[in-house]
Amino acid sequence: MRSEGSHQSELISQLLYGDCFKVISKKEEWLQITTLLDQYTGWIDHKQSHLITEEKAKEISFKNNSYSTNLVDYIKTSENMLTSLILGSNISGAKVLGHKFKGPITRGKKPKSNLLKTASLYLNSPYLWGGKTPLGIDCSGLTQMTYRINGYNIPRDASQQVKLGETLSFIDESEAGDLAFFDNEGGEIIHVGLLLKNHYILHAHGEVRIDRIDQTGIYNVNLTKHTHRLRLIKKLI
Repeated sequence: MRSEGSHQSELISQLLYGDCFKVISKKEEWLQITTLLDQYTGWIDHKQSHLITEEKAKEISFKNNSYSTNLVDYIKTSENMLTSLILGSNISGAKVLGHKFKGPITRGKKPKSNLLKTASLYLNSPYLWGGKTPLGIDCSGLTQMTYRINGYNIPRDASQQVKLGETLSFIDESEAGDLAFFDNEGGEIIHVGLLLKNHYILHAHGEVRIDRIDQTGIYNVNLTKHTHRLRLIKKLI
């Protein structure tokens, strides 16, 4: 998904297999869309779309969502061609499209402890602004996909995610799987990470990595300095 209808415009997010959307407007070969699951708006090339009814789109997006759990997998199309899938693809729409998928999936709400297992699959993935896959992912894409695969739908951006849940006063009050948010000099939320046990955090910064965290913020042992200033800790589940 891009900010404007052009291949040269900014990448703001990505669509994975099974992500459904509503078309808002058209401009030549470009479609302006809003995703159904997280209400995110951007532009895509029309060749990335497949027309289905609104009823089917809502069924795929909101009923019995099933997500692929291998880093990379494949699905067989109705023409018996293979097409690749990436971790977190919603394969609930496979039957609608006449596709066949035999790989491992997850469905429904999972225990909070499972968030860490999912997040660890993204470790060492390169940072990509707007990315949502192990091939490239940003900080809020990492937290959104980790929660989504485990049955919890949260917004796309850190500035939206911070509005959810219960605010905690101290790191020691948090549990593994809670989210920590970080701001800039102007007070804007610019970063988010998934808290681990014993004052560690998993986040996307250059790559998906694990760093120390304290009441000041994220401490990078390689750089021997704090790289992000802690603003809020939120318990979502």
